[in-house]
Amino acid sequence: MATALYSAQTAIFSRISLFRHSNGLRSLTICSSFSSSAASVSTDNLSRKKWRQPVVSVLELGGVKISKEDVVRNDLTNNVPDAIFSKLGKQLHRRDNHPLGILKNTIYEYFDANYSNKFNKLDDLCPVVSVKQNFDDVLVPEDHVSRSYNDTYYIDQQTILRCHTSAHQAELLRRGYTHFLVTGDVYRRDSIDSTHYPVFHQMEGFRVFSSDEWEASGTDATSFAAADLKTCLEGLARHLFGAVEMRWIDTYFPFTNPSFELEIYFQEKWLEVLGCGVTEQEILKRNGRPNNVAWAFGLGLERLAMVLFDIPDIRLFWSTDERFTSQFSKGQLGIKFKPFSKYPPCYKDVSFWINESFTENNLCEVVRGIAGDLVEEVQLIDNFTNKKGMTSHCYRIAYRSMERSLTDDEINELQWKVREQLENKLKVTLR
Repeated sequence: MATALYSAQTAIFSRISLFRHSNGLRSLTICSSFSSSAASVSTDNLSRKKWRQPVVSVLELGGVKISKEDVVRNDLTNNVPDAIFSKLGKQLHRRDNHPLGILKNTIYEYFDANYSNKFNKLDDLCPVVSVKQNFDDVLVPEDHVSRSYNDTYYIDQQTILRCHTSAHQAELLRRGYTHFLVTGDVYRRDSIDSTHYPVFHQMEGFRVFSSDEWEASGTDATSFAAADLKTCLEGLARHLFGAVEMRWIDTYFPFTNPSFELEIYFQEKWLEVLGCGVTEQEILKRNGRPNNVAWAFGLGLERLAMVLFDIPDIRLFWSTDERFTSQFSKGQLGIKFKPFSKYPPCYKDVSFWINESFTENNLCEVVRGIAGDLVEEVQLIDNFTNKKGMTSHCYRIAYRSMERSLTDDEINELQWKVREQLENKLKVTLR
């Protein structure tokens, strides 16, 4: 589950490298322990024919060594750029003085206080997962848009960077976990604006009930779990936002039924907080719990932190500027961010004839690959189709640094590189 469980609450979400731990055990999903709650998850059920050892270690996640060559490859089945690889291991959610870490720990406090430390907390699980874990194990249909190369970062045909923290759900159930909170960085190819970034952070909560729990209530299993879920999450919303008005919206997710979204009335408008639901029985059945019922929820940390801390641009979460980082302290939820940058944006337009394979996500990947976090927004401002059936798009690119003024020469150089790469990589015809 995650930011309402995938892409604006509707989309869900090849070789698998073998990473060795100091004890010699093979593990894919959990990056050895940063925390005592982590445990190795066996890869026995995954095909081993195509696995290989990392070639060169350039990154270490909790004792697991990952080389760039394991993630970024020059072949047709790989669409992970260098810029995305550079985010692996940053783990903003594990920094106690960072807004995301502060929010995560505040949620932990709520569950510890109300559930007597029942929930296992896992925040160091490896983001490199199999297609099976990310999609099949949570019942995402084979033709779902989230499986496409346009939406997901593929390392190869069978291996991806997880799109949501639900990718670990099935393995944790098989290992005997019944109450757990999973927090981590997730990866999706996306548009460019102040609220979207290709790497963000999610938390999933999961609780399993036994038959004696709902039978004692006199209600059926699904109704019991749904009522308990809503009570839990309404309490969490009050813990984070205070005494706010709330409403429940019926929705659809492949892995829960019934499914809901929780909205709160905050700062004079309705704000979507999370997505949740009663876990599909098929997921429990596949993972050794046919006689149980469960609930699950997912939320996006950045989405809530931007509101709670008044952070206007999602890029700021990645800033190392002391004018940003020094404003936040461990345990201090809701400190209001004080802007330190008034630098104006610079706009550049680019027009081209598109081809059948063109997608806006591919365009944004090209722009991000060149300008990085200096690009603030990419917006379609015009499109038309001529009498020959050729379609033209015009995009406006906004460049702005959060920390300094950009020179005309810098911006012009970036824009020329963007134009060049659009022709070379996307095979469009510039106008």
